[in-house]
Parts: sequence; structure tokens; C-alpha cells
Amino acid sequence: MHPELAADLARLPELLEETRQQALAFLDGLDERPVVPQPARPGTGAPAALAEAGGGLPAAGGGLPAALAEFTERWEPRLSASAGPRYFGFVTGGATPAALAGDWLTATVDQNSNSSLDPAGQQLERETVGWLRELLGLSRAHHGTFVSGATMSNTVGLAIAREWLGERLGVDVAEDGVGALGRVRVLSGGAHSSVSKALSVLGLGRTALRGVPLLPGREAVDVAALERVLAEAEGPCVVVANAGTVNTVDFDDLRAIADLRERYGFWLHVDAAFGAFAALSPQHAHLVAGLDLADSVCVDLHKWLNVPYDSAVQFTRRPDLQARVFRNAAAYLGPPPASGPGYPHGDHPDLVHLTPENSHRLRALAAWFTLRAYGRSGHREVVERNVAGARALGDAVERIDGLCLLAPVRLNVVCFTLATDPTPERLADLAAEVADEAFLTPTRYADRPALRAAFSNWRTTGADVRRTAEALARAVGKLAPDPNQS
Repeated sequence: MHPELAADLARLPELLEETRQQALAFLDGLDERPVVPQPARPGTGAPAALAEAGGGLPAAGGGLPAALAEFTERWEPRLSASAGPRYFGFVTGGATPAALAGDWLTATVDQNSNSSLDPAGQQLERETVGWLRELLGLSRAHHGTFVSGATMSNTVGLAIAREWLGERLGVDVAEDGVGALGRVRVLSGGAHSSVSKALSVLGLGRTALRGVPLLPGREAVDVAALERVLAEAEGPCVVVANAGTVNTVDFDDLRAIADLRERYGFWLHVDAAFGAFAALSPQHAHLVAGLDLADSVCVDLHKWLNVPYDSAVQFTRRPDLQARVFRNAAAYLGPPPASGPGYPHGDHPDLVHLTPENSHRLRALAAWFTLRAYGRSGHREVVERNVAGARALGDAVERIDGLCLLAPVRLNVVCFTLATDPTPERLADLAAEVADEAFLTPTRYADRPALRAAFSNWRTTGADVRRTAEALARAVGKLAPDPNQS
């Protein structure tokens, strides 16, 4: 054994304790850490990490102590407080204490959970999927698999939809290729950007996506307009519905869309990346009424379930088509799934046959831990506290002179802009001015540049909302005057 590996193994308990202390120090400092550290060299636009290259790979590494010391000195100070309570960019959860413990153990046990030849990992994943299905109000007709994130969840769901299109047209896309389908139509009121990426990856093409008019002043699809498009369509198509849009967390009427499916026979994929968790709150569960009627569903877990990156789940009513797309023919990985309904292992093909990955870490363990530790009531409390925080910040934005709320706070995202001259540049300046206190990301809504604050971290409290509102009020006052105003 290499001497540095041998030395680290001999001192492993001590070195892991040093690592534990460093992790605790990082977590203890989240509240006062700059949420997004600013570049060390103003005007260059380059983070310090790029401006100060660390040189080439050393011939002799020095073992874990040397790596930990250099990480502590060079990299940790540059990392954001994305695990903390005021990281409102994107839709980013943290890691609950139980999820963090589960993730540490995931690395420790280092399982590849894809084959029944070594079954415990995929058995744990199936139990976790069952808990999630129950948590989100889905029936047992939905089968789920863990994937890396919402983009992969949408990709897998649309891959199954692609196979369904072939089934309807009498062709086998998995065997003969996407060219056998001809032109495909994918309809949506406002699909997330990951849907376009998925269509590109799947060979259907970004131009397959056709926008359908929205309801006035909303990000929800106009169901009557959708029906008109469906009535004119030739052949089967796919409809992508939204259960929680990124700008205003708007929801399509899933029941009404599912009713249209009975007449027009399309595949219904629902992107519920974080909106699915509205089901946990009795006050908001109506927003996802009809989710169980979908043919495939995307749910992202490293958002509102607060498990570490990367973790999501994909649900579908047609696991037979899923296995047709992703089945893997290699004897050393175990038996292949059957070609038709039913599998050699009851209703559960090995996970290797259900996603693009032939191997993956035991992602389900972090989710298993947080679900087991806090149950429905604990995760409901996080959802409802985040919603209350978003509404409180929305109220604060309306009271700040110089800011303008662009949409009602429907769930957990606050979308706002400058009251005058809301250029992308001025909004970027505003976001940079508050970056020590809170991280906000840019967007466009109703054809206006805007900022958005997404609440999904289990640590966020009312104190964080007040701190963010105060930082915004100070920052607006410090912005350069509007050049268009006299």
C-alpha cells in the first residue's frame, strides 16, 4: 500500500474527527458567513479561485492532512453559504441534520444500488420511494426511481413519453431510433428550460416544444387554448404541465388537463420539481390536485425535501416502457427485464434498467434518513414556515420605496423588481449589494427584468426575512440614481 494511504488508514479515526470539527465549524458559521463571497479583485469579474491558480498536481500529495489544510486555506473561504438560511437563489434546500448524517453514511458504505445480485441498496431505495409516494399523495400506480436532479427526472419522464408515442404509432423507438416517430409535438404553457434540454438529448429536438397561451397575468396554461391546439393536432402528442413555475410558483389546472387527455389521448408529464411539496400543507394541497393522474412526474428532493445534492425522483405509471428504454444487456449485472408487462422480479426490475445510469451512489439513504427522522409533520412544518417567510418578504418588498412586487406570493417564491428603470445591470447591482446578507437570482417576468427569492431551506426563520428586508432597503437607497430621471 502507498505509504500515504497507509498513514491515513492508520490515523483514520483522528483524521475523520478533524474533518468533523471542520464541518461543524462551517455549519456553525453559516449565519454570519457572506452568503455569496464577492470576487477578490474588483473589476476583473473573475473569482479569486481563478485568479490564484494552485499549480499542477503534486507528485507526492502529503495525505489527507495536507489536502484538508489546503482546502481550508484556499477553497473553503470562497464557498457560498448555500446550505444556510438566506441563500434564496435558484430553489436550493439545505441538508437537515438527519439528511446530512445519511449522506455521510452514503459515502461510508459506498453502495452501488443497481443490481439484485447485491440487493440491499435498491431495496432501501424502493422503501424510500414508497414513503415519498405516500408523502406526495400519489397512488401505488406510480413507480419511482431516484435520479440526480430535476433535469434528469424530466429527461427520464420524457424518454418514457417518447416510447409511448412509438407504442401509439406502432414503432419501437428504443430499437429503431427516434427517426421512426416522425415529427413530434410537445405542448406546454411554459416549460422549464430543462425540458428543452431533455428534448435535445432525446433526439426530439428543441423545436418540438410548442408554447400554449397562458391565462392573463398568470404563468398557468389556458386550458381552453390547450384544447384548441389539441383539437388541431394530428397524431399523439405530449403535454408538459407545471406544478410550480420558477418565477411565481404558478400551477396548471392538472385535473382539467387530465380531463382533456380522456378526449385527446396525449401523454401527460407534470414538472412538479418543488411544487409537489405543496401536498404537505392542507392549506395548499389543492394546488396539486390531480397530480396522481399524470403519466410521469418530476420531483426534485434537493430542493424542498432538504437533502444534499444530488437527489431527485422520477415517477411513472408505465415502468414497462421505462424498462424498454433503459434496459441494459450485460450478464454480469443480472437478468434483463422482460420485454412486456411484468418482470423477472415481480413488478420491480433492477434499477440498472430504469435510468441512464449503470451505477449510482445510494442517493436514497439521505432521503430515507430525513423522512424517517422527521416524518410528515416535520417536513410539513418546513414547507409552511418557508411559505410564511416568502409572504412576509413579499409584504416587506411592497413597503420598500423603490421596489415593486411583480406577482402575488403564491407559495415560496418572491418575484420583484425596481420600481423605476429596472435594467438587468441595476438589478445585478442590487443583488451584489445584498450578497453578504442574502443571495437572489435574476429572471424575467412579464417582460421585465426582475429578481427572485426562493424559500426552501429548513433553517430559514422570520429573523432571516427581517434581515433580508433590511438589507434590501439599504441597498435600494445606495443604488446609483436612475439616469432616466431628472
